[in-house]
Amino acid sequence: MNENFANYYSTKFYDELVTENSMPHHDLESVFNYFNEMNIEELKQRQKNLESTMVNMGITFNVYSEEGGTERIIPIDIIPRIIKAKEWEILEAGLKQRIFALNEFLKDIYSDQKILKDKAIPSDVVLSSKGFLKECMDIRPLKDIFIHITGTDLIRNEKGEFVILEDNLRCPSGVSYMLQGRELSKQGLSGLLSKSNVRSISEYPEKLFEALKFVSGKTEPTIAVLTPGIYNSAYYEHSYLAQQMGVELVDYRDLTVENDILKMRTTRGFKTVDVLYRRLDDLFIDPIYFNKSSMIGIPNIFQAYAKGNLGLANALGTGVADDKVVYAYVPKIIKYYLGEDALLNNVETYLCENPSEMNYVLENIEKLVVKEANEAGGYGMLIGPKATKADHEEFRKRIKENPRNYIAQPTISLSTSPCLISENIEARHVDLRPYIIYGEEIYVTPGGLTRVALKKGSLVVNSSQGGGSKDTWVLKK
Repeated sequence: MNENFANYYSTKFYDELVTENSMPHHDLESVFNYFNEMNIEELKQRQKNLESTMVNMGITFNVYSEEGGTERIIPIDIIPRIIKAKEWEILEAGLKQRIFALNEFLKDIYSDQKILKDKAIPSDVVLSSKGFLKECMDIRPLKDIFIHITGTDLIRNEKGEFVILEDNLRCPSGVSYMLQGRELSKQGLSGLLSKSNVRSISEYPEKLFEALKFVSGKTEPTIAVLTPGIYNSAYYEHSYLAQQMGVELVDYRDLTVENDILKMRTTRGFKTVDVLYRRLDDLFIDPIYFNKSSMIGIPNIFQAYAKGNLGLANALGTGVADDKVVYAYVPKIIKYYLGEDALLNNVETYLCENPSEMNYVLENIEKLVVKEANEAGGYGMLIGPKATKADHEEFRKRIKENPRNYIAQPTISLSTSPCLISENIEARHVDLRPYIIYGEEIYVTPGGLTRVALKKGSLVVNSSQGGGSKDTWVLKK
């Protein structure tokens, strides 16, 4: 019998599979035994087969931080991350509460702004946000839904509790890797998957289509996915989702606006588009109303949207609600609109625009994680304990020059999960991005994308920064 976990340990960190006594968590024994007893060479071969399948299927992303840009597969680890049914019930309830409250917040911010008038949160926090678009004031999206698709990032703390790390409400990516990760598990772990009583995630494309259809208010709407083009880092995902929903994939060359109606070029002439699932940032979508230099936007599409002739998912202006400074106020936002305490806690956050909190950050920067308010993908971030003194000084300078643009959080030790690293099973840090769809109802996909910091000791899970992924199994009751 093999003992692949004989030397496995995750000191100081909560581990997703193994307890501090090096035994599997309750109800996860079968998964532990499966990988503990498997011949390591066979496990390596299955891993290699997964990677070959990804290459053959074209499951790639582009890294433009490297010279010339590099197309590569997102590394995927064969050992799944398991979430128990009771844990998922808590997560699902908390995410539904949070998304509903954030949608109410966006409806309010772009209309009466009652939350600001009541001083439940400071007005300047919202009005100074780069994500707040004054052009969207008094514009109500179809069905009053702003955030149709959300990818909320969660981590487990040292106690094993899930906490919200950040909200992604603009153009959250990664869902195709979640879906394809499950298909790869079906190939490489079919026996274990079938007997582990795992909830399905295959209905995501159907749920997404139904939500977009609901927004249109039509029985047979024309829906399309808008991509920035083949050079976008997530282009594979754009094409994959369009294919899975059975809708057209379009870019700016396929679209035009006539009489405040969005039209799509087809072989039979122009066709009205009812709902556009856009994977294009706000400021690039219309060169008439926003970024004048945008070469990938559609002139006057904003006018079609403002007149109520077009559904945009997600709606324009949603970025204000995932500003990392606004994030710190989400528990108050939930309390204001729902009269409830947040079911899922935020990570403790210091706002550098607050003088006393800024002083604390400046004095303790070597212990903290500092983030820019509107950056993503692991960019614009300082991990204090891993950074140099020169990095610390650079970020102190940036914070002093623009306090509103920075927050800081304690360096939280993300939970770990077993990964196949070379010849061994080793612990690597992970987070979780569940995907939430807001249509007629709020639907939380029972799983999500588990992102992995594959570099030993690293806390950065982003694929653009050397991270990978693994399938996420939510167990049935």
